[in-house]
Amino acid sequence: MNITVLDFSAYLGLTAVGAITINMLLGVMMAFRYSPVRNWPHHRFNYFRLHNWTGYIALVVTLLHPLPLLLNKSPKFRVLDIIYPVHSPQQPLENTIGAIALYIVALMVITSYFRIQLGRRTWKAFHFTVYLGAVALFYHSLFTDPDLKGAGIDWIDGGKVFVEICAAIILATMILRARHARKKSHKPHPTHVPTPTPP
Repeated sequence: MNITVLDFSAYLGLTAVGAITINMLLGVMMAFRYSPVRNWPHHRFNYFRLHNWTGYIALVVTLLHPLPLLLNKSPKFRVLDIIYPVHSPQQPLENTIGAIALYIVALMVITSYFRIQLGRRTWKAFHFTVYLGAVALFYHSLFTDPDLKGAGIDWIDGGKVFVEICAAIILATMILRARHARKKSHKPHPTHVPTPTPP
């Protein structure tokens, strides 16, 4: 089977979607204080490290995803169309949203690397942009024609179905995370009761 330039770019994009999905699921597990010792798989498992690595993988494949387009003969993409795809030769809106996703993922990974220097509050503000990045990434993946011919979207195409499943998982994850944050904010703080002094 011959893999074209566009096929290779599409596979990289799907890998980015998978990596972001796993990364966000692991992030929610951390927010819920999931214990792999008490729960499945019932042994020590450093999912914090895996969370970091899936973030790095997502960044690398998202960066690589548009580069094969530079080798495509028709339509012809320039470097500027990759960095700032507002005027790209095909699907400029979808490509621009994809570029936004790339820049958000890059921001998330870089700020996570410097999270100690930034401080928890500032780092967390940057880190939560991953949800916006995921929305942009899924939009780009769902509404882009992988053949760059402006054809209608085939919702039951294998790649699209994979993205749809990942999007449904992340939507459920976002709802769970929001509910958890709401419960946490409404949880009453224990009041300090002074110890009575003996007479």
